[in-house]
Amino acid sequence: MEKGRVGQRYLLTGENMSFVLIFNMVANITNTRAPMFHVPLWLIEAYGWISVFVSRITGKLPLISYPTVRVLRHQWAYSCDKAKMELGYTPRNLTEGLSEMLLWLKEEKLIKF
Repeated sequence: MEKGRVGQRYLLTGENMSFVLIFNMVANITNTRAPMFHVPLWLIEAYGWISVFVSRITGKLPLISYPTVRVLRHQWAYSCDKAKMELGYTPRNLTEGLSEMLLWLKEEKLIKF
């Protein structure tokens, strides 16, 4: 290891953004419309419970589960300052990274836009 310290952990993150800003950025990159409706949290949580129940009957993985909803409803923000200082890490621009990822997903026929 040339940089960093043994036993240390480094977060290789970038910009912290809300889901709304990310959805708007994706819409701009893909030249599509961003979601314009708001689903109440209680409805998403209920859907999570129902999805888990249905998955137990069908044996298929749920689209989303209640524990996943609980994690996603929090605003998690992380800093890569330690990695910048100790490793010389430079995060990529989120727009560039999203553009590259979305193009790859389209080429793999995993999404359409």
